[in-house]
Amino acid sequence: MTVKDITKILEELAPLAHAEDFDNVGLLVGDPNMTVNGILVTLDTLENVVDEAISKKHNLIISFHPIIFSGLKKLTGSNYVQRVVMKAIANNIAIYSMHTALDNSKNGVNAKICEVLGIDNPKILIPKAGTIKKLTTYAPINEAETVKSALFAAGAGEIGKYSNCSFSLEGSGTFMAGEEANPTIGDIGKVHVENEVHINVIFSFEREQQILNALFDAHSYEEVAYEISVLQNMNQDIGIGMVGTLKTEMDEIEFLEYVKTKMNASVVRHTRLLGKKVKRVAVLGGSGAFAISAAKKAKADVFITSDLKYHQFFEAENQLVLADIGHFETEQFTKDLLVDYLTKKIPNFAVSLSESKTNPIKYL
Repeated sequence: MTVKDITKILEELAPLAHAEDFDNVGLLVGDPNMTVNGILVTLDTLENVVDEAISKKHNLIISFHPIIFSGLKKLTGSNYVQRVVMKAIANNIAIYSMHTALDNSKNGVNAKICEVLGIDNPKILIPKAGTIKKLTTYAPINEAETVKSALFAAGAGEIGKYSNCSFSLEGSGTFMAGEEANPTIGDIGKVHVENEVHINVIFSFEREQQILNALFDAHSYEEVAYEISVLQNMNQDIGIGMVGTLKTEMDEIEFLEYVKTKMNASVVRHTRLLGKKVKRVAVLGGSGAFAISAAKKAKADVFITSDLKYHQFFEAENQLVLADIGHFETEQFTKDLLVDYLTKKIPNFAVSLSESKTNPIKYL
């Protein structure tokens, strides 16, 4: 298998189009056509991780965080980022990052936290805006089912757990072919009236080109009439953070101790306890201060995240308990998620969980 083959499998889980605009995801180092001997999965790509890949004879590193984030202007080995990139290139090792593409996946970082903590029925906390589009098109009545089937095969018409979703109306379409046209039906220079089906389907924004290609391939018209619009509907499949419920409610102290144990956290920084039972829990791996208002709106009893600043703790406003358990701690199980996913997708292939320590924060 090549690097390109592996990354295609990863994008089924977390399409790069779902990443945030500020991020740097995808293949950061290496040739997409290189044959892969083995995969090393890590949270961060540091020098010790590259050394581990070399020792294991793995030439593809799948990293959650991107080692190259704000760009490189030179490669002199003057900092850890440059040294990592230089060592990877020198040893013909490719590096691929997933970061916010996996953050925004319904089966990604936050789903894994929910799994570890036993949070049931998790839903996306902050759906990603502008990710649902609608295609409206028109086809002759005898072609309508063929066109719809092609659109469905390309990924259109998927709503949550349902597929092949569409809405159709019958009506009359008119057109007149010009002198240079080559019409499938109708005569040049004459207005033609055709009984057509008005087809509407929604789709996830990253599939737009493949859906249009399917439409053009399936349709018989020389010029296919269609419209695409962006919907404001909430997307239940793409977005960051999750909120769900515990199987059994707990006291606040009991729950925070439970989180500390399950998430291997050395410290839990939290706001004032409210003397309430904990049943509904919101989670967001990594820096999640921006989601405090969303957690309150979702009626969470506790919001688990990291990197909260002093004044951000005040935003709890006695409506919920904020629990900061550490950046690494919220994301550490992402490695396990990726190893499990790749092992199922490509069994009998060398996929290793990195044993290198990459957490830069120590506790006394």
